[in-house]
Amino acid sequence: MSSAAELQKLYYDTLKADSAIMALAYGVYDRVPEKPFGPVDAAGNTEKTAYIVLGETDDVEDDAECITGLEKNTTIHVWSRAVGKVECKRLVDLVRKALHRRPLALTENALVDIWVDTTRVFSDPDGLSTHGVVQVRAVVEEP
Repeated sequence: MSSAAELQKLYYDTLKADSAIMALAYGVYDRVPEKPFGPVDAAGNTEKTAYIVLGETDDVEDDAECITGLEKNTTIHVWSRAVGKVECKRLVDLVRKALHRRPLALTENALVDIWVDTTRVFSDPDGLSTHGVVQVRAVVEEP
């Protein structure tokens, strides 16, 4: 498996396994479904008001002698429709805690280090949503 695909699986599995994250977020997605907050009832309400998206990625070569290394940067987006920014801030913090400097491991590639560089929370231009951004960096050695 490519290091990019394996790292995405690691992020997905780690976030989905975190009960505090999943208590707030309806799902963790690579591609956002039609109803990302869950089913809509007769009154137009959804089960939850937040979800997470595994977003953009980029790689920077970080080779050493006889080692193929990559610094892999990933953006994780948090979306909330709860009133105010508190829910989004909680989720951003939980995502950061789940990934930052954690002893996570890949199966086919070696995860050397993982950290969260930056987090941001801001109002979305749609006027209804709060958008959170978590920038994650991982150094991976490929066989």
